[in-house]
Amino acid sequence: MIICNKEDVIKAIETNNVKFIRLQFTDIQGIVKDVEIPVTQIEKALTTGISFDGSSIEGFVRIDESDMVLKPDIRTFAILPWNNDKGLVARMICDIYMPNGKEFEADPRYVLKKVMKEAEEMGYELNVGPELEFFLFEKINGKATTIPHDYGRYFEFAPTDLAEDIRREIVLTLMDLNFDIEASHHEVAFGQHEIDFKYGDALTTADNVMTFKYVTRTIAKMHGLHATFMPKPIAIENGSGMHVNLSLSKDGENAFYDENGDMQISETARQFIAGVLKHIKAISCIANPLVNSYKRLIPGYEAPVYITWSGANRSSLIRIPSPRGKSTRTELRSPDPSCNPYLTFAAILAAGLEGVRNKMDPGKIMDYNIFDLTKQERAERGIETLPSTISESADYFENDELLKSTLGEHVHDNILRLARAEWDAYRTQVHDWEIQRYLNTI
Repeated sequence: MIICNKEDVIKAIETNNVKFIRLQFTDIQGIVKDVEIPVTQIEKALTTGISFDGSSIEGFVRIDESDMVLKPDIRTFAILPWNNDKGLVARMICDIYMPNGKEFEADPRYVLKKVMKEAEEMGYELNVGPELEFFLFEKINGKATTIPHDYGRYFEFAPTDLAEDIRREIVLTLMDLNFDIEASHHEVAFGQHEIDFKYGDALTTADNVMTFKYVTRTIAKMHGLHATFMPKPIAIENGSGMHVNLSLSKDGENAFYDENGDMQISETARQFIAGVLKHIKAISCIANPLVNSYKRLIPGYEAPVYITWSGANRSSLIRIPSPRGKSTRTELRSPDPSCNPYLTFAAILAAGLEGVRNKMDPGKIMDYNIFDLTKQERAERGIETLPSTISESADYFENDELLKSTLGEHVHDNILRLARAEWDAYRTQVHDWEIQRYLNTI
């Protein structure tokens, strides 16, 4: 059933005998928050919204201005296909408002919608297709470990891949929630997996990323496992990325495709790429928000490090996958699945649009393996690298005027605060590696 209005929601609730509604939203860090209401409160939720304490949510408001309101986005209504022995539960993703009825400008959904409107005014719509990787780990006495659930490698299948049935259950659950699944498979590392779903507009896709993570964790828990989207949980294995496939459409046509252009991509595509490359060091603070994120972004583990673009070359930060026509797109390979997708997509779109507005040039393509170049050879070619720590990316983020404007002062300041706190918490600790390396020798 397609949900278009309040009456459709109420009809779906009555038809399916739904008993509870989960109202969900995300904080600035991209953590899903949730309040459950009985269906007797659905009229209130859809009309005036449900109040909550915003001062208790990371990065929202101070205690002296704590009252905030959740208003469900009707289009996100979906019945959750599990734990229904005591009545079905549905989910709706919410926008956040102030008590005076004004949209909360630090709501990650609001930030993304604002940039999407800017694109619309330029005649464009952003299409996004993310590729999320994750690990399935064993639990011991109810606690998560870093023991892989299986020891399969890329594209392996049973009996080596022990998670075939679990991935299949995740896929079927996502399909019940109206996802269009394209593929699922074992990834390179032990216990690592990927499930790909079809692209969509930026807001729908960001909503789907949050739903995807929620479903994956839930299904894993039901199987006695722990699913994690931590970027680099095992030091000697590949980390988990969230490659982001991007394209702009205009008047129903793919604005990145030009049959007669170099590599059959348009000037718009080249300009969009140039804008993203210009701001990628600052964007890293949003797209790679953890200390752990930068342990994935190192040479030797298939993760991007060098700020270049190319055709199909996977050693570049941005590449152009081979399909053309309606499927023409760029693939940004640096984001990881720990990020807030709303803010990440907003930052990428804003940077790309700046490139289009200013007709920026991305420079020469690098269609060779950059990992094989020496440091001197990279310097001679003017190849820069991504930030190596969250502290370094925070420095770029602090001084990026475009992102300040895009995110708004509230979001910008809180992301910067959280990044600095993350780094301080890390650098002031003494870690096991240091004890093992120095204690008996120094």
